[in-house]
Amino acid sequence: MARSARAQEEIRRFLDIEPVQVAELDLDGDEAVLRPGPGSPPVTYGEVFVLVRRGGRPVGTLLGRVPEGADAKAVLAARARAECAPAASPGRASQSGEPPFTSVVVATRERAGQLARALDSLLAQDHPRFEIVVVDNAPVTSETRELIERKYAERVRYVCEPVPGLAVAHNTGLAAVRGEVVAFTDDDVVADPRWLTELTAPFAADPGLGCCTGLILPARLTTPAQVLLESHGGFAKGFTPRTYDPARPPGDEPLFPFTAGRFGSGANMAFRTAVLRSVGGFDPATGAGTSARGGDDLYGFVRVLAQGHRLRYTPSALVWHHHRETWRDLETQAYGYGAGLTAYLTAVLVNRPALLPAFLARLPRGLAHARALTAVRETEGGGAPGDHDTRTHPWPRRLSRLQRRGMVYGPVGYLRARRALRASVQTDQRVQGAG
Repeated sequence: MARSARAQEEIRRFLDIEPVQVAELDLDGDEAVLRPGPGSPPVTYGEVFVLVRRGGRPVGTLLGRVPEGADAKAVLAARARAECAPAASPGRASQSGEPPFTSVVVATRERAGQLARALDSLLAQDHPRFEIVVVDNAPVTSETRELIERKYAERVRYVCEPVPGLAVAHNTGLAAVRGEVVAFTDDDVVADPRWLTELTAPFAADPGLGCCTGLILPARLTTPAQVLLESHGGFAKGFTPRTYDPARPPGDEPLFPFTAGRFGSGANMAFRTAVLRSVGGFDPATGAGTSARGGDDLYGFVRVLAQGHRLRYTPSALVWHHHRETWRDLETQAYGYGAGLTAYLTAVLVNRPALLPAFLARLPRGLAHARALTAVRETEGGGAPGDHDTRTHPWPRRLSRLQRRGMVYGPVGYLRARRALRASVQTDQRVQGAG
């Protein structure tokens, strides 16, 4: 098929993707409670992406079709009981005592409406002791500061960071927090009421734990871009808790710890504050808002593991993420993911040269992994998201090409971002000297 014809076919397939409802279903014995996803209308007939809980604990997702006129709860509960296993034992981490005093950092830039929705969910957390710090990153207007002062005064601390970049903003938040644990999330999420407790309880149980990550699910699936992204896994890492220990590298992860994308994502992560500070926080030349485009969270994961600390993934710590909505958003995201991946690897090796031999030993397998990561992912038929390992829409070739281009660009972008930071620091020093 000629490239132009293939591109037209990909566009047609993309535009044919139908919206999907989002809901959560809680099974407790013979009882079932069906609720719409955050911000969604009540469930009706048609296709529904369902988070299944048992006794409140997330255990899986499924895609169900509710026939017109049928009882949505009965239809979806029958599917869930047949397909979703009971919750795994929460394990030592979740059975520990009171979670530690925690600081939540939210970096934002000119998105006051989304930020307010996120803050409302954070203030509703059942965690016993926490604070919230909003970092306003390179603001153009005073909208974010005015929102905090008007609606959240005395409950949320406001900090301004004039230098653009997500890692810079996170480092500013890290310097300002008072908690034993620091959690990071984005301004486009809605946090489950138990998110912070579940994310931070493992730190009380395991003194050697340096980082904990959690589950990210879609808040809405109303556009083709949102459905396509989620049908290829979205940001979720599954429903099985797992601890990564550098002293006992996992046998099924031959690229450990360099495949940091498997550990979690920046919208749902927490660190022991002293540990993150001890490794210097995040590399300021990584992350959204810099030439590197991303990779700041992955950098943090690897630096903490390389320091000998454990990392735990806990799916009971849930946030609902508002995915980007358009094809152009997907293009930007695909390129940014590729760039961020190789940018963070460059950052790790620049800042921790001792890891170079381990990286070179894994390089052949890493290249094979990169080819698989950016492959065109065909699939049979249509459909919509179900299990996170099930691909129900073809992944467009253009997005694969953009991700590969981003991977080639990533090291260049990282070095450009480092130069820009040095220039910014030198300018600030000259201004302060003149003053």
